[in-house]
Formats: sequence, C-alpha cells, structure tokens
Amino acid sequence: MKLTLAIKNFLIHCEVTKNQSSKTIENYQHYLLRFLEFLGDKPMHEITLTDITEFRLFLKRLTKNGVRLNLSIKTINYHLISLRALLKFLQRNDVACLTPEKIELAKSHVRQIEFLTQKELIKYLESFAMVSIVEKRNKAIAEFLVATGLRISEMIKLNRKDINYEEQSLVIRGKGGKVRPVFITARAMQYLQDYLQRRDDPFLALFVSSKKFNADLSGHLDHQRLSAYSVQEMIRKQAILAKISKKVTPHILRHCFATNLLQNGADLRSVQELLGHSSISTTQIYTHVSNQKLRQDHEQFSGLN
Repeated sequence: MKLTLAIKNFLIHCEVTKNQSSKTIENYQHYLLRFLEFLGDKPMHEITLTDITEFRLFLKRLTKNGVRLNLSIKTINYHLISLRALLKFLQRNDVACLTPEKIELAKSHVRQIEFLTQKELIKYLESFAMVSIVEKRNKAIAEFLVATGLRISEMIKLNRKDINYEEQSLVIRGKGGKVRPVFITARAMQYLQDYLQRRDDPFLALFVSSKKFNADLSGHLDHQRLSAYSVQEMIRKQAILAKISKKVTPHILRHCFATNLLQNGADLRSVQELLGHSSISTTQIYTHVSNQKLRQDHEQFSGLN
C-alpha cells in the first residue's frame, strides 16, 4: 500500500469508525499531507526511520515565500504524532509498515498556562459598558466564558434553547463528541438574561452578530451567529480598553475558570470533568496552581513555622 492510499483510508477510519471531530481530521490531514509532500507517494513498507529523521530536518528548515517558518517543537511533534497514529492504524489492519513506537517525540518545555490574577480579572470584567445591546452582549459573553470554562468553539454553537434557565445549566457536546454538564453562576446568568431580554429577533443562536439582517427570515433562523474570530477580537479589544497588559483571549478566560476553581479548593478530577478534558494529564497543566495553594496552606498551618 502506498502512502496516498494509506492516508485516505486512515482519514476515513477517523471519520466513520472513530467519529472524531472535523477539526481533528483536518489537523491529521494537514500534517500527513505535509509528510506526503516531503516524501512522495512511497510504499508504506519502504518508509524507514531515516525518512522520519530527514522529515524532522525538513520541518526544522521549512520556509514559506522564502521565509523560514521556525516551527516550534510542539508543532513538529504534532506531525510525528499524526504519523504514529497512521502507522498504528495500518498495523491493526496488517499492513507492513514502520513500527510507530520507533518514532520518538522531541522533548519540549513544560507548558506554562497564562491567566489573569483575580484583581486583573475583576478589572477586566468591570470595564464593560452596559448601555447598548451590543455592550450587554459583550459583557454577557465575557461573564459566560469565565463562569463556564467553555471553549470558544463550544460557545458559538449554543442556541437559546440549549440553556436550562431554571437549573442554570446546559449540556455540551465537546471534543470527540463527549457530553458533559456545564453550570452557570447566578452572576453570569443575570448578565445573560439581561442581554437576551433586549433581543427582539427570532434567531436561534445564544449570541448573535449586530450586523443588519434581511427582513425576509424564512429558512434563515440560524443566521447572524457570531464567529470565533469576532468573539476573539471583542475580548482582545476590551482588554486594551481595560488597560490589561497581558494578552486576553477566550482561552485565557477558560484558564481563569480553571485556576479560580483550583484556588478555591476544587480537586483536579472535578476540573477535568468541567473542562471536558478526556485525560487528566491535560488538566495537569494547572497543577502549579494547586501546588501554590498547598504551599500557602502549609506555611499557614504548619506548627513549625
């Protein structure tokens, strides 16, 4: 079997059998096609570790329009992880190929998460004006992200009917189709309802664009939904208005959600469930927060201090 056919079969397997998200499949395709671009349509049984080593070098020196891209170790590892996933799939289907375990990932620095301190977060949230419906929407979005820890991709898909207003909760289908409960604080719910009460449109989306829409709405009730980019820009520009020196993104607000929970005594397993992480190892990037709290508790309560 040649590389082109192997990639095609693997992507079909990811979509049909594993039911992986379109984004995951898109990423696999991107990384594997780059390997195909480098190596050519070589038979799978002829691909060697030397090819992999040369591919690493190719990625390190990769250029676009004559400018070196300087791919990070993390990005290069993503290419190799995709290759290993392809090889594991082929092995399970008795296709002769390189043993995936022979491809070693480069060691990368421990990921350091960014988040706002409590003082910075309060300053940020209090910087929103609350006069126009757009200002109320923006305020509701920021409060909603901080209160729920949702990914931006999850939030923009929400419809008004998805919210259980009585229970102040919702159920989200996240990465890999994993379903989890999401809870909304009374504070965030108040800002959300304040915004929704100002809405007089029939659109389905929980948060909608302020752009003018056609009066003929037949069959178009899913229009006006905010894009991820528009939310990111709104969050970023608000940080500038609030005179926050740190970069603020929807994902940083998700980090704030997690760190606030840990700083107030939540355990890592609970945070894992609330964030929708499939593995506890992903949630462990927040360990430094819980460790900091443990140190403070130790210093405060140790009888030997």
